[in-house]
Amino acid sequence: MPVKIAIASQKGGVGKSSCARLIAREFADAGWKVKIADMDIQQGTSFHWCKERAANEILPEIRTETFASIKQALKDADNFDLFIMDGAPAASAATREMAKAADIVLLPTGLSNDDLRPQVLLGHELIKAGVGADKLFFVLWRVGDSDAEIQDAREYITKAGYRVLSGEVPDRTLYRRASDRGKAFTETTSASLNQRADKVVQSIVSAIEKISKRRAA
Repeated sequence: MPVKIAIASQKGGVGKSSCARLIAREFADAGWKVKIADMDIQQGTSFHWCKERAANEILPEIRTETFASIKQALKDADNFDLFIMDGAPAASAATREMAKAADIVLLPTGLSNDDLRPQVLLGHELIKAGVGADKLFFVLWRVGDSDAEIQDAREYITKAGYRVLSGEVPDRTLYRRASDRGKAFTETTSASLNQRADKVVQSIVSAIEKISKRRAA
């Protein structure tokens, strides 16, 4: 039975696809059979990233496919150990359907109220639609260098009733350059940036391990 991760956002530009690609790369590197279902058929950000990765012969290879519907995407889920749904921007019925089908829902966000407020509202909407609050995890993405600002964002999310994963991914040119070459955020030329991205991944690993233990019980 696959672990299914949904990555959702109320708006574009919060790091949803780069988060999906980071998780996919790390689990594939650990020997998991992984697929990204790119639900944004217009932009296909993750799909085109995988094509670039394949063209540059970067390993591990990661399977990606675009899908017009969650129902269609899920037909392929059982063929993989980890199935990542990279949702289209803007909350929709498809977003709610994707979140209900997932074991974990990640909500990446920046630090400004313009980023935080829509994602918290999306969390509220998903819970109202019947998604368990225990599935929802916020991820701090594209952050600046202010520790105080990071802490304020964590408090904002926590006060809204949600959990925030450990670690955060800063906004850096080397991350963008890596993505342009079909690489994940743990495959940059900077060891320190790779470590910061890996810290977020390890938080996700911990959440998945808890799911696996519940299933085995």
